[in-house]
Amino acid sequence: MDTAPPAASSLSAGDRPEAAPPALQSTRFLYLYALAAAGGAVAYVPFLTMLLPVRVSSLAGEEAVSVLAYTAFAGATAASLANIAFGWLSDLTGDRRPWIVAGLVLSCLLLVSVRTAASVPVLIAFIVAWQVCLNMMLAPLAAWAGDLVPDRQKGLLGGLLSFAPALGALSGALVTLPAVASADARLGLVAAMVVAMVLPALVFGAPRPMPQLMIPRKPEKAVDTGGRAARTAVARMWLARLLVQIAEAMLFAYLLLWFRSIEPGYSDNDTATLFFVVLGLGVPLALLTGRWSDRADRPIAPLAAGAGIAAIGLLLMALAPSLTLAITGYVAFGLASTVFLALHSGQTLRVLTRPQTRGRDLGLFNLTNTVPSLIMPWFALALVPTFGFAALFLLLAGLAALACILLLSISRRA
Repeated sequence: MDTAPPAASSLSAGDRPEAAPPALQSTRFLYLYALAAAGGAVAYVPFLTMLLPVRVSSLAGEEAVSVLAYTAFAGATAASLANIAFGWLSDLTGDRRPWIVAGLVLSCLLLVSVRTAASVPVLIAFIVAWQVCLNMMLAPLAAWAGDLVPDRQKGLLGGLLSFAPALGALSGALVTLPAVASADARLGLVAAMVVAMVLPALVFGAPRPMPQLMIPRKPEKAVDTGGRAARTAVARMWLARLLVQIAEAMLFAYLLLWFRSIEPGYSDNDTATLFFVVLGLGVPLALLTGRWSDRADRPIAPLAAGAGIAAIGLLLMALAPSLTLAITGYVAFGLASTVFLALHSGQTLRVLTRPQTRGRDLGLFNLTNTVPSLIMPWFALALVPTFGFAALFLLLAGLAALACILLLSISRRA
């Protein structure tokens, strides 16, 4: 099995300058990597959205809502710091896979052990430790793609990464079927699925070495115009993702309540079905869009279009007088944001051009996934009680439109 060359080491004999590096990564590795990335989503989506709330309710009773909030805050903080730390450590060691394996084993063991937590403080301690170990796997796994996937395939990579949220949602539906497993056994089932999805890339992936992606680059001087342009592109990519993620997280939390404010009989199953359909339709759309961006050499254009369409969808939702138009607006937003987030993950590797700090820098980008959960409750409390959901969606439409403008301002070659 080929290994990713160390970020700061010289090229091996097999990678002599006179031997041209392969132009493209193998499709086998790309597909197995996408499966591993989906395994990362399966590791936390069903647990955080369904299994953990049930566990908290059984321990905390009437205090479940506040306990769940504290648990989520502690877990998100631990995840943010751990993602940066383990990404940085994998940069220093020059080999991602030992960290991925260690994080996989430890996080699965802790996940299964959650059932032994007999009190709220112990449960929160388990969650914090689990988040640390999970990000020991996730951070190097994300950086591994940057080590091995060339720019010409980053659109395809982003499209393949769209499977992750869809499979995460599907795994939650499967493990919670009454006939599948008991409450405790569900944790073991999730851990088994994660192992089955992550290991194949490590054991059978056999990626082609890409030494041209591992050449260390010296920091640009402050007077270097190209260096300033690159740093500006990174900052705009980060902020654009944060703005779209705020909108996406807000709808994930409040969509059912909004639908019921329009149609009181709208059920939670209706909402769950709509979520899954939108995620499912987003997968082929992201794949097609990603392939187009590779062939046309237009990496940023689909991101700007996705943010712009998401803004239009949110505007429709703000003005929706009926459930039909409300669902139409959400479908437009959901498809656009699904494609945006998937392709953004691939193209982020394009703008983070320093392999010696790739893992750490991706950890900083990961903050765009955790910070929204700290921001969105304040938006909702400030706007919904007084002005209704329409004002909230108008604000979110403005954020998505700003993300579109930021991306349009990035050079085509960024």
